[in-house]
Amino acid sequence: MANGAMTASPASRAYRPSRDDILIAIAGLAGGLLLWSFGLTSTPLSERGPRWLALVPLGVMCLAALGRRVAPPYALALAVLAQTADILVGSLLATIVLFTDVVYAAVLYGSARLSRALMRGSVVFTVIVSVTLIATFRSPEVLLLAGLCGGVTIAPACTGALLRNHREEAAAERLRAEQTALLAEMDRTQAINAERARMARELHDVVANHLSAIAIHSTAALSLGIGTGAGTGTGTGTATSANASNGTKHAEHAGGAEDGADANAGAQKAAAAAQEALAVIRENSVQGLAEMRRLIGLLRDADRNAQPVATPSLGGIDALLDRARAAADDGHTFTLDDRRTPGERLPAPVELAAYRVVQEAVTNALKHASPGPVTVELERDKALRIRVTSPLAGDDSPRAPGAGAGLVGMRERVDLLHGELSAGPATDHDGAKIWEVRAALPAPTEPGAPETPRTGTARAGTARTGPGRTETARTETARTETARTTGPLDHKEKNR
Repeated sequence: MANGAMTASPASRAYRPSRDDILIAIAGLAGGLLLWSFGLTSTPLSERGPRWLALVPLGVMCLAALGRRVAPPYALALAVLAQTADILVGSLLATIVLFTDVVYAAVLYGSARLSRALMRGSVVFTVIVSVTLIATFRSPEVLLLAGLCGGVTIAPACTGALLRNHREEAAAERLRAEQTALLAEMDRTQAINAERARMARELHDVVANHLSAIAIHSTAALSLGIGTGAGTGTGTGTATSANASNGTKHAEHAGGAEDGADANAGAQKAAAAAQEALAVIRENSVQGLAEMRRLIGLLRDADRNAQPVATPSLGGIDALLDRARAAADDGHTFTLDDRRTPGERLPAPVELAAYRVVQEAVTNALKHASPGPVTVELERDKALRIRVTSPLAGDDSPRAPGAGAGLVGMRERVDLLHGELSAGPATDHDGAKIWEVRAALPAPTEPGAPETPRTGTARAGTARTGPGRTETARTETARTETARTTGPLDHKEKNR
């Protein structure tokens, strides 16, 4: 009950006079008292009564001024009574000025119905008073009184009406502007959703179908035992059985058994390499399909109500290097040298950009670099510094095709964070020619749960970029006795 007594209700707050109204009432009261003290009042219509009676209408008019904004109809009625009494007992200029202000406020802050009625009423009242005075006194001086009556009623009412119309027009313009902005936003949203849906269709119809075909054919090849001699008698399997048969048939001849055994061992080695390449192709195509489905789902989710998906971070570089090692041949080795403080967290955009830079550099190393060590170095002082090095391939080295989009993507990611990126040939500390990718990203520490501490470890299979670099889906390495082919390494880290 005590809280209810001390807390004003919404209704009482609605009828509380504003600060400006209080100041107007105080100023009117002070001015009226000053004029009354100097005897500056008009001649009263009634000679009876004490002189201080002129202060009563002034006080009532001040009370009406307090409600000029919060209760215009009641304030107007009270002001009319006070002004009538003021004329009878002797008018004060302050009382008349306050009355004009109450009329002005009633038109401006009152309802539309009250505003229209007051406009018409002030004109009618002024006309009636003017005609009555002229008909009664038949003197030109009464025109001054008619003008004074119009100045007290019509002038403030017209002023309030003009200001009210201006405010209503401004409010209507704001409403139209808001509606136009809302329609423009709706059109923009519809256009974005339509473009997202088109991109999702294109990804599904073009990219996803190709990945599905790769996964299906690699799975079928594995199930048929191609490359192991268990399937049809063609290719390596045929060569294996033929060589084995020849080796058995000529075993009794001098040196025949040794030649057959060598041929059989070579065929088995080639078959094992083919099986391993098929398994890698299938694994990466399936993972690429999963990432593609997730991307298509994000594009089609116009309302963005899907559950948040974990974004890659620096904690996923170990897994990235593991995948690169699985895709690389025996000539590549991968080393992660993480010199950051264990458990240190960085903002998510910084970690994502750093991961993508390392991923693209590792991908390009698989595609373009000569066999040798690929090193990923991470260090943080005022910025997160990334350095990825790999052996520089000679001019006669085979290269995977590329359009240079990978370097462009890395540079754009770094520029968005106001960082620095450089990529090109360099000379290592031992004088060897290398391809070096350097990036520096502003990296304020982000408070939060610490990451799992990481230490530098040697990994196999990562990448470096040559003249042409592309950001693509995952590199596959098929190893055979005669040739090696590599594909792009997957951009997306598998959700962990």
